[in-house]
Amino acid sequence: MKTIGIIGGMSFESTIEYYRIINEEINKRLGGLHSAKMLIESYDFDEIEKMQSKENWDKLTNILISSAHKLEKAGADYIAIATNTMHLMADAVQNNISVPLIHIAEAAANQIKSKGIDTVALLGTRYTMTMPFYKDKLKNEYGINVIIPDKNQQTVINNIIYNELCKGIVNKSSEDKLNEIIEDCKTKGAEAAVLGCTELPNIIKNSSIHIINTTQAHCIEIVNRII
Repeated sequence: MKTIGIIGGMSFESTIEYYRIINEEINKRLGGLHSAKMLIESYDFDEIEKMQSKENWDKLTNILISSAHKLEKAGADYIAIATNTMHLMADAVQNNISVPLIHIAEAAANQIKSKGIDTVALLGTRYTMTMPFYKDKLKNEYGINVIIPDKNQQTVINNIIYNELCKGIVNKSSEDKLNEIIEDCKTKGAEAAVLGCTELPNIIKNSSIHIINTTQAHCIEIVNRII
């Protein structure tokens, strides 16, 4: 078994899910007392969020590269960033390490294509929804059309993520709002909703269209690689 290096803590809620899903999947496949060989570099998300809000992407890029270097030096055979938004820096991280980075959007795209889906709604932080790094990868590399919620809906989603889900708060009223947004995207042609924030699967469990759980997809791809 290879060793996975996880850059986490963005937020701790999703990093918990990474640890759980990866280890459960390893044990499911290998049986016995098997669990994953894993290294985790975990951040104080308050510090990260403040830099995000100031759009200090250069500093954040350097932070992630530094983490990837530490994990590689410690023995990681693969690197994974346990968050969708910070894949804005994925190419820069990959260009500065010698081991492969397992990209969350690629894992999501593979799941989308396996279902024969051509058009998806992308829900996530406002950065993931509005910046090109994620939607362009789905479109340009995989031919997947991406529908983005409107500006008011983006604000609702972003507030639920940062003010509730990152703190472990799950409200039924917020679940209802998110499902209403998904239904609106469905009327615009979305065949699936990509939960492009690793906390969103903690609140969205079912929908009238396919749900692409990026946390689950990423973890499964990680397990595929390390075993």
